[in-house]
Amino acid sequence: MIHIKSDAELRMMRKAGKILASAFEAAEPLMSAGTNADDVDRIVEETIRSQGAIPAFKNHPNADGDRFPYSVCFSINEEVVHGMPRGRKIENGQIIGLDIGVIYEGWYSDSARSYAIGEVGARGQELVRVTRECLDLAIAEAKAGARLSNIGHAVQTHAEKHGFSVIRELVGHGIGKNLWEDPQVPNYGAPGKGPVLRKNMVIAIEPMIAIGGPEVDMIGEWDVLTRDRKPAAHFEHTIVITDGDAEILTKL
Repeated sequence: MIHIKSDAELRMMRKAGKILASAFEAAEPLMSAGTNADDVDRIVEETIRSQGAIPAFKNHPNADGDRFPYSVCFSINEEVVHGMPRGRKIENGQIIGLDIGVIYEGWYSDSARSYAIGEVGARGQELVRVTRECLDLAIAEAKAGARLSNIGHAVQTHAEKHGFSVIRELVGHGIGKNLWEDPQVPNYGAPGKGPVLRKNMVIAIEPMIAIGGPEVDMIGEWDVLTRDRKPAAHFEHTIVITDGDAEILTKL
């Protein structure tokens, strides 16, 4: 569990977050039908490296030691997380999730956004909107003195109010000198439980919400898909806990 201990450490985390936000800014103009996903990956990597940072996901090992070969996780429709570009073309009607990580001077940042491409239908548009709202509501609960489970409760309540499911096998996490650190940050649960949030804790909050059921399948070394193969959406920010509103590091 990372607690920022100095202004210098906070500056590093802020820089890692701003570089990540700039990578999304560079990628977003490409998020339209006809774009090759490999081009998105290339632009993201170039943007990150041009600022003296490293793509955190590229060559990152999983539990079996397999290394992720891309700078972005590029997940389409039923792919919840960890999809790969693989030269695929963006198509009208898809929901695309981009998940990007950055390492700057040994400090990590992590963020994700979902995009509705063209005509995804009213329910698909609602899925993307509600998932983004879940993240906003979760961040609003992340204050010093609050309990960790308040975050997940906010996500679950809002998602289920709109008839969506919360993916429970995947969670947010602490982040700092490593990509994944304690504590785990679930997107569900009763309020008022778990550790007390402390000033200067750094966590990544990431609602993953599905149109269908919450069950997932692991396909191959990395890809996580909804079991019923219905679409999912994913949003994430890296934040620092303060005495008031959390500071969002991964936005410009």
